[in-house]
Amino acid sequence: MLKALSIVPDKCTGCMQCELACSYEHEGVFNPARSRIRVFHFHDEARYVPYTCTQCAEAWCQLACPVEAIQINPHTGAKEVIENLCVGCKVCTIACPFGTVNYNQATGKVIKCDLCGGDPACARYCPTGAITYVDADLTAYERMRMWAARTDTQAQASA
Repeated sequence: MLKALSIVPDKCTGCMQCELACSYEHEGVFNPARSRIRVFHFHDEARYVPYTCTQCAEAWCQLACPVEAIQINPHTGAKEVIENLCVGCKVCTIACPFGTVNYNQATGKVIKCDLCGGDPACARYCPTGAITYVDADLTAYERMRMWAARTDTQAQASA
């Protein structure tokens, strides 16, 4: 059974623990700029939204890679960058419609979420539960349930 990251923006406080955990897990440093997850801050609404690679079924980054450096991990299903194959051309960064494949200046290679081999540090260290690692089939169900709850709440407020 494959698992996926489930992100609930309403639970995010903007603590950036996920960014720090990710950069330490992969780079050995606490440096959000070297993280594979980002927390976007909507200043006008005072909201925070974590975002990272969604591990698309038809991954454009993988299809665009001219040297086939992005491969599927059979254990996790994650589309992972094989560092020794990556030539740093950045074509995958352009192909990703979500902007979640990034260039690492220090290594000259691209980086993206690899689900930490099946134990994502971002989820493990998220203090509010805004990021969890769940059965992949539940992520869509959970999203539908949230929208249904919002619709129900809005209907009651206008009644």
